[in-house]
Amino acid sequence: MDHALPAATKVLDRFHVVHLGAEKLTACRQRLQRETRGRRGRKDDPLYKHRRTLLTRTNFLTERQKQRLDLLWATDDDYVALQVTWGFYQNLNGAYGHPDRSRGKELMRRVIDTLRKGLPEGLEELAQFGRTLWRRRVDILVYLDVGASNGPVEAVNGRLEHLRGIALGFRNLDHYILRSLMHSGQLKGQINAL
Repeated sequence: MDHALPAATKVLDRFHVVHLGAEKLTACRQRLQRETRGRRGRKDDPLYKHRRTLLTRTNFLTERQKQRLDLLWATDDDYVALQVTWGFYQNLNGAYGHPDRSRGKELMRRVIDTLRKGLPEGLEELAQFGRTLWRRRVDILVYLDVGASNGPVEAVNGRLEHLRGIALGFRNLDHYILRSLMHSGQLKGQINAL
């Protein structure tokens, strides 16, 4: 990209950063599940039962979900690593969701710097996430200045790739066009035009 578009600004958008944070939170939950229960999660295991609640932003939690999380944190000291990781995940979402972009950027910088300073043992997933954030900090912070990325372009490109895959094997251009129109729902207008 640097050679083709030297004036372009690299941006790591919100979706990818939050998604990576969610992956690390899930990995921490799964690790603690294996360490405490010796197996994967089952429907009655507290960590497995609250897996979706853990990935929900704080301001979207219901009172019942908040009570369940409070009970989870108070029940077992083995879940402290998960609670810390969850807290950083919520701070990350809070930085992106802040109405004032400059304040959001400062909150994000604080998250990155805190993770950079080092973490105690038992927070391997969070430490790995912190190293990634530190390496890409410029691209992450630029997003909070610009507020735009190529995400919509990626979505359109993905749709076009899907359409190309649907017509895979067609050698006739008319069949390719027909197949694409069928998939996109635009065939009715073409038939009426005939």
